[in-house]
Amino acid sequence: EVQLQASGGGLVQAGGSLRLSCAASGFTFDDYAIGWFRQAPGKEREGVSCISSSDGSTYYADSVKGRFTISSDNAKNTVYLQMNSLKPEDTAVYYCAAVSFRKVMVVPWKEWYEYDYWGQGTQVTVSS
Repeated sequence: EVQLQASGGGLVQAGGSLRLSCAASGFTFDDYAIGWFRQAPGKEREGVSCISSSDGSTYYADSVKGRFTISSDNAKNTVYLQMNSLKPEDTAVYYCAAVSFRKVMVVPWKEWYEYDYWGQGTQVTVSS
């Protein structure tokens, strides 16, 4: 059974930090890229970051560049999203998702509908 378990969300003040984790199981981790997406109430789902487990290539949305860092521990089948200098506009439910690393080489990594597997989401709330 494929599972993506997102965790690490919470309530933090503006300027603070959180680290999200996405634990994967049920598929060959090295064959996939893991993306983080977020969705705030009334807004469309937004791509935040992505990492290819095969070669470590990373991608970031312009809105988080320089503040967020994505990393992967292939031995643990886990991807992390370190979020620093958080802003109130980062408030959203954050989801991790998996897509074949071959696909992410030819389609934009932000295209959420291209992803095959999704986790349940974790709430991030940044207070001003």
